[in-house]
Amino acid sequence: MARPQRPRGSDEPTLLAHAAGRGALGGNPAPLAERMRPRTIDEIVGQEGLLARGKPLREVIESDRLPSLILWGPPGSGKTTLASVVARRTRTEFVAFSAVLGGVQELRALIEQARERRSYQGRGTTLFVDEIHRFNKSQQDAFLPHLESGTIALIGATTENPSFAVNAALLSRCRVFRLETLSEASLVRVLEQALVDAERGLGGRALDPEPAALELIARAARGDARRALGLLDVAASLAPEGSTRLDAALVERAGEERTLLYDKAGEEHYNVASALIKSMRGSDPDAALYWLFRMLEAGDDPLFLLRRLMIFASEDVGNADPRALSVAVDADAAFRRMGMPEGAFPIAHACLYLACCPKSAAVKTAMGRVKASIEERGALPVPKKLRNAVTPLMREEGYGEGYQYPPDHAGSFVPGETYLPDELADHRFYEPTEQGLEKQIRERLERLRRPHG
Repeated sequence: MARPQRPRGSDEPTLLAHAAGRGALGGNPAPLAERMRPRTIDEIVGQEGLLARGKPLREVIESDRLPSLILWGPPGSGKTTLASVVARRTRTEFVAFSAVLGGVQELRALIEQARERRSYQGRGTTLFVDEIHRFNKSQQDAFLPHLESGTIALIGATTENPSFAVNAALLSRCRVFRLETLSEASLVRVLEQALVDAERGLGGRALDPEPAALELIARAARGDARRALGLLDVAASLAPEGSTRLDAALVERAGEERTLLYDKAGEEHYNVASALIKSMRGSDPDAALYWLFRMLEAGDDPLFLLRRLMIFASEDVGNADPRALSVAVDADAAFRRMGMPEGAFPIAHACLYLACCPKSAAVKTAMGRVKASIEERGALPVPKKLRNAVTPLMREEGYGEGYQYPPDHAGSFVPGETYLPDELADHRFYEPTEQGLEKQIRERLERLRRPHG
């Protein structure tokens, strides 16, 4: 993998070589998104919360006193761009490395070069690691001694939540800056800059865009500046020769192959799954079905979704509608016999049922109370009347003595009898709600639990 570095005194960008809109080797033109990559902080659009004058990130970049830091943000929000701006300004040696394309052996060589540079030249090294979340814990740990010794300053870029993607020891030595998804208005500004920039952009073509066309691109890009510029580049290439008109029809043609912004293995997977669960819990079948199919259409594992539905049926519905678990389990069984695409029907069926039925967290609450009691009091002895008296010695010890068989009593219930350990005899772990069938269960338990004279 090529590792472009910043020669001393050079003003050339170090992350991505693009001279006057040409590729790194001077051959085919670089993509529009690369040509239009901002060169200064003031050219960056949409991250005013981090880069406005007086903001901490801007100050450390302009002062060239960078701490080790993690840039966290969605694709196309400007993480690599910020690193490129740092590369132009810093007096340290700036080295770019990709956790996807590079290996540990190469990384070790870079760090050894940084150590020699510091020892013999007295010059620091800023190491930019793109997609740092791709490194496992032990690989991330390898940075620690070099950060402690000052051999390198680290800039890590990640689309994943650093709380989960970066180990705690490394995270504690870095400042985290979160980049926000670019708004549609910010993306339109990016597109407009590309359309008027004659040096690096499309200004030489004098394109006349319809406002609706730029808004359509911004909407389709879903916060990703790289994707927005890519769509603009394709749309411009589809314009008839000699025409300067850029309309919505061209944009629609350019976007025919667009894909959903969704990472099945990353944070977005869990965000969408969370939205699905919260929508069902909130009894919104429309939202629940939307999030369900966001996951299915993105290629998520249907069995993962079915497991979540079965868990939800007990955790969030419980006895408010005991049929909910049966519906979820039946959906799982049906899917396993059908497969996709027909298997989507029972999944959707179960999702809608769960969203519409009454909700109760009483099962979950009861479980929590029981676990807390066991943790607090330990393993209390089983009352002798409830013990299994299968041998003469057990019976001599009083096992089973005093036990009354409920079916021998009216209503198959023994008034005043207790079945908990003696120390917990008056405890109530399960408290049914007023929702659905649990209202009837609650009323019955209240009758059974009344003191009997």
